[in-house]
Amino acid sequence: MTETQEVLARAIQRSRERNVVLPTFRQMADPGLIPAKIRQALQAGIGLWDLNPLNLFRITWKNEPVEKGGGFGAVNYLELPPELTGVKARIFILLGRYFPTGSHKVGATYGPLIQRLITGQFDPTTQKALWPSTGNYCRGGAYDAYLLACPSIAVLPEEMSRERFEWLERMGSEIIRTPGGESNVKEIYDKVKELLAERGEEIVVLNQFDEIGNSLWHYAVTGPAIEEVFVQNRNPRQRMGALFLTQGSAGTLGAGEYLREQFPSIKVGAGEAKQCPTLLYNGYGSHRIEGIGDKHVPWIHNVKNMDMVVDIDDETVMRIMRLFNEPAGQAYMTERGLDPAVIEQLPHFGISSIANIIGSVKMAKYYEFNSNDTVFTVATDSMELYESRLSEARQDRGEYSTTDAAVDYEGRLMGIDKDDMLELSYYDRKRMHNLKYFTWVEQQGKTVAELDAQWYDEDYWKRQYALVAEWDEKIMEFNEHTGLLKRYQ
Repeated sequence: MTETQEVLARAIQRSRERNVVLPTFRQMADPGLIPAKIRQALQAGIGLWDLNPLNLFRITWKNEPVEKGGGFGAVNYLELPPELTGVKARIFILLGRYFPTGSHKVGATYGPLIQRLITGQFDPTTQKALWPSTGNYCRGGAYDAYLLACPSIAVLPEEMSRERFEWLERMGSEIIRTPGGESNVKEIYDKVKELLAERGEEIVVLNQFDEIGNSLWHYAVTGPAIEEVFVQNRNPRQRMGALFLTQGSAGTLGAGEYLREQFPSIKVGAGEAKQCPTLLYNGYGSHRIEGIGDKHVPWIHNVKNMDMVVDIDDETVMRIMRLFNEPAGQAYMTERGLDPAVIEQLPHFGISSIANIIGSVKMAKYYEFNSNDTVFTVATDSMELYESRLSEARQDRGEYSTTDAAVDYEGRLMGIDKDDMLELSYYDRKRMHNLKYFTWVEQQGKTVAELDAQWYDEDYWKRQYALVAEWDEKIMEFNEHTGLLKRYQ
């Protein structure tokens, strides 16, 4: 037996001991494929955030939107009305709140971890999964790892929201704080290098910025979810106009790879903070839009699949955060005729989700979309994970008044403009792709050959996303070896 086979055997034994059954990517995209007895067990009273291995099957956009005992249904989403967006285009946002942990990052972390587990590259009996992150990724990673009986290390900036650290503590994850905040990604990488030098084979690094499993999960699950919502809501003249997502780790942009295959004319926009315009101007800086990363281009970002870069003012995001969540803001929007049912949903949008809404509106205005055009984006998480940021805003700027609400609604929300945007030429894309060299080749040990393959090899990205079928086969083999599926058949 080879070393890899021995590691795989120990992983299988650990899963058997902890009653872990692994969902396939197909099951996460279509929960109707989940064995009926597993669905019944979930509905028998297992909470959405419970530390139960069966909650791995709730890594899907299709959870029933209840806190406990839910089944599965349609994709959780909201169509944003023109009274909220100021545009005629139909803007839809998928809701990440109804994933375990309240964020879709449990999917982005499942991909990298499961790939290691089913191929004998991670030994849960002797190694720890290390999650470099600015927040939700390490939260999702710690949760998935706990369910899979794998110990975790979370490396994240010390200035991230209090809720992130509290969750990691509850998961029993080892926590390592690095200097700075959202903009200090390199400091995270530097700490990871130190840990590798100190602890060697004890840790397995699962870096969201270069793990194709992150992007592949969105290709296999988020992309089809968006397509499903589009098909459900389209009229005979409806067009798939655009997908907008803040760049972040570029994982969610994997959905754009799937949608490009289905709708070749779609426009794909990637966003970043205006205060740190890396894509737009090769710039740098710091900002307050938690969860979107900056100052480098992720290794897994297929820049060739981008049509536009949109920079977003973090001040606008933070003001709209208060407009959506403060009583005076909600009261003002009610007076302006917004449907109370929509206002009730606004706290489902976290800080990066608000940035995604702004970017979607900017794209709709730029392309002069009308009611036959559809723009999609996602809400990674909800304000449930950022209550401390609201408290800080009240302390720093005082109570939120009706006047504040009027200024932010009329000036910031309805006043979203077309500034700080770039529709990309071939050489714009190549310039952005070339930025990968400085982070990934010079600092992180990637090769120039693979960097060039990402740009010049027409099949490079197709091969990456074709791995989903291979991984699903290995997941089914893994489950067969544990023998646990027999209980649910």
